[in-house]
Amino acid sequence: MENEIRKRIIELSDEKYKKFHSRLCPNISNIVGVRVPILRNYAKELSKGEFRKYLNNSENKYYEETLLQGMIIGIAKMDINERLQYLTNFIPKIDNWATCDITCTGLKFTNKNKEIVWEFLQKYINSQNEFELRFAIVMLLSFYITDEYIEKVLQILNQIQHEGYYVKMAIAWAVSIAYIKFPKETMKFLNKNNLDYFTYNKSLQKIIESNRVTIEDKNVVRNMKR
Repeated sequence: MENEIRKRIIELSDEKYKKFHSRLCPNISNIVGVRVPILRNYAKELSKGEFRKYLNNSENKYYEETLLQGMIIGIAKMDINERLQYLTNFIPKIDNWATCDITCTGLKFTNKNKEIVWEFLQKYINSQNEFELRFAIVMLLSFYITDEYIEKVLQILNQIQHEGYYVKMAIAWAVSIAYIKFPKETMKFLNKNNLDYFTYNKSLQKIIESNRVTIEDKNVVRNMKR
């Protein structure tokens, strides 16, 4: 089964996309070049079959193989406990921002299991592994910038201490999303926080670059740079 899937991935590859995506992910050397929508469609196909056999025995020769596993975990029919167990096994395999972020966006089961997934994420919020921590942050910005969780999310972002570039960029991204959805609460956070200069200024930059922030607000934020 695994060899068949690997063969199919190679058949679906696009050399032009491989070159493009490789430039975005300079630290990944095993990209075949399958476009994300095409890989998602393949994940849907596999999730209707013996997906457990694949997830339990899969290897990670190619970037797309790992990403395919993350996609299947997000959409295959299983209960929450089984899904979280597969996620627990999968998360240590994440070694780049793309696998992290694309996987997170597909974990939409979180919307109906907010409290359970929130508790699940706590061990990764406290991780010193760069991509485990990024996974937790991207999950927060994807599903927990809400009325119920905004204060908790901002508090967590304020407490994270990690020198990883992809952690800092994820925090900045999360702060920008928080500002877009909850400007009052996030402005209060921006005026008093523990973010290092790089992460703080990146947060402002992402807010300024957003099309969902008014020109007036951008001008205010622009003058807040450290």
